[in-house]
Amino acid sequence: MPVVLETQRLRLWELGWEDLEPLAEILSDEETMAHYPAPFDRAKVERWISWNLENYRVFGFGLWAVEEKGSGAFLGDCGITIQNIDGVFRPEIGYHINKRFWRRGYGSEAARACRDWAFTHTPFGEVYSYMKKTNLASRATAMANGMELVKEYEEKDGGTHLVYAITKARWEGLRI
Repeated sequence: MPVVLETQRLRLWELGWEDLEPLAEILSDEETMAHYPAPFDRAKVERWISWNLENYRVFGFGLWAVEEKGSGAFLGDCGITIQNIDGVFRPEIGYHINKRFWRRGYGSEAARACRDWAFTHTPFGEVYSYMKKTNLASRATAMANGMELVKEYEEKDGGTHLVYAITKARWEGLRI
């Protein structure tokens, strides 16, 4: 697959059916998916890939596969999707990293690259990340990428969600 983004340590490309097995390993893991209603079964991973293929077609972006350059290891996915965040559709940076590679900064590095891509390739004036309040790692990643807490709300499932955001103007100030 053609590379969409590249960082010092990572390559990101559009997910395809060849990514089904390594992605299923990640999305079916209970610990990785602890902040979702349930880990994904194979059918849900297939729908996940189909959803991203449709996002690429409609929006020109979606969640991209993440690979470690040095080893070629499939790390997970990261990218931009349009999400319903407390009743408003917004561009959101999301990701899933294989737990074998946690605490190495890969999620932050991939999310930072996606944030930069969003501000240089789309008209978005602000990008978001949202997560359950209990998802401390995602909160840390959002803050590491210059995002600030902008909202807290109760989801229909009863869980409290946090919304982090960064404006294009703030991002431009960080780049100086």
